[in-house]
Amino acid sequence: MAIGAVDGQGTSSTQTDGQEAITAVYGFQIDLNTSFTGEDSLDISLDAGNANGTTLLGELDLNSTSDALQVDGVSYTFPLGDKTTVFVGDNMDGSTLYSTACVYGGITNTLDDCGNVESAMAGGQGTAFGASYDIGNGFTAAIGYTGSGSDTKGLLTKEGTDVFGGQLTYTADSYGASVTYASVETVTSTGDNTAKAGEDVTYWGLNGYWTPSESGSMPSVSVGYEMGDPEKSGEKDTSTFFVGLQWDEVGPGTFGAALGTTGHIADNATEYYMYEAFYSYPVNDGMTVTPVVYVKEAAAADETGIIVKTSFSF
Repeated sequence: MAIGAVDGQGTSSTQTDGQEAITAVYGFQIDLNTSFTGEDSLDISLDAGNANGTTLLGELDLNSTSDALQVDGVSYTFPLGDKTTVFVGDNMDGSTLYSTACVYGGITNTLDDCGNVESAMAGGQGTAFGASYDIGNGFTAAIGYTGSGSDTKGLLTKEGTDVFGGQLTYTADSYGASVTYASVETVTSTGDNTAKAGEDVTYWGLNGYWTPSESGSMPSVSVGYEMGDPEKSGEKDTSTFFVGLQWDEVGPGTFGAALGTTGHIADNATEYYMYEAFYSYPVNDGMTVTPVVYVKEAAAADETGIIVKTSFSF
């Protein structure tokens, strides 16, 4: 459940006596999983929520199903030998088996991907599959694919959108780094109900983190930087960055703060940033309360949000 207000985002219809209206929404999720061999996993996610059409609290990852219970994702994961894991699913991210080097537990949608915005193939639309391989000595590698295979556009067609990617990650005791690649196909309508193959956009994401050996006054540090290189002639390169700090033991809970661009920014274009701070503390074993404050810059007006999110898990 979440309740809060966002200033600078709504229209006059969201104002009450000159003040930004307070909005309350909820999200509900059931995760089902079973195993046939003890090493594989069949996973199904069922979601519900009333955040559909709600933009005031849009920075939170809440379900938008108009109160209806819907299947949000189905996947099957299984091992191939001792070092390889494979998954296939529908409405899943192609990066499901990725291990992006980030330890920041972000709250807002803009900053919770640690700067790995496009190369992580997030969004969970269509058919997805991927594999990961344990190279050893702290190195892991993974590949992934997402395509519009659940409709008439089909997989690997010019009408559909196909995304291919891969990631190499190194993890040590107190730090880690990852390099992520994605080729995102764009589709262009010709105006006669047909489509032509669009030009690909190549993304490279660089991520890293450091954690202190002992919890205390020093926070963990997570950073991310991503570059976009359009294939289409005349299109400008883009980039985005992220920096997040997190103290895991501040009183009974966790305190975090982050900043980054609001998305990919074209070369020489005006940069807009987002800042957030949150404090997450467990009330009991099944309930966590997280207040969050953020400022999101925009050309028209900056957006300021104050939200309290309460999560129940069992």
